[in-house]
Amino acid sequence: MADSGLTGILLVGGASTRFGSPKALARLDGRSLAEIAWETLAFCDERIAVGKADDGLDLPFAMLDDGTDVRAPIAGVVAGLRAAANDVCVVLPVDMPRVTPAVLLDLASAGADVATPQTGPLPGAYRRTALPALEAALADGRLSLRDSVAGLDRLVIEIDPDLLVNVNTADELDRI
Repeated sequence: MADSGLTGILLVGGASTRFGSPKALARLDGRSLAEIAWETLAFCDERIAVGKADDGLDLPFAMLDDGTDVRAPIAGVVAGLRAAANDVCVVLPVDMPRVTPAVLLDLASAGADVATPQTGPLPGAYRRTALPALEAALADGRLSLRDSVAGLDRLVIEIDPDLLVNVNTADELDRI
């Protein structure tokens, strides 16, 4: 990665039914989760936010519609990789406000098709070489990102679990 650029892909999420309102707009320390995540990706040469235009989220940055009816992270990853100007992309879901640029750089430096933490496929670093497998899985309705990357060159990087907190409910956000 040292001699090429890096694209940051923010998955802004959708209706967030378990959360009760769009997570992207939820506030933590005076900022929305979307603003926190967008700032986390500021070190990247390019940033792309991906979501559903029909959700009508009022975000402080442009968002690329993922172009599908599917509500699964794989749809956002595929759309982001297709739009990315760089070979290596770090993908950050909006509901992981403790992930740092250093975590994402560690993943991006791994050199594999896919590099993920021990907890799963997101956050992660995805090379464009992973795109055909992800596109095929999406087209076949196989929506598990974890299963879709199983046959690829994948490295698991140990990351501090405290940085990988995923916010699925308003109570979880309050506990952070």
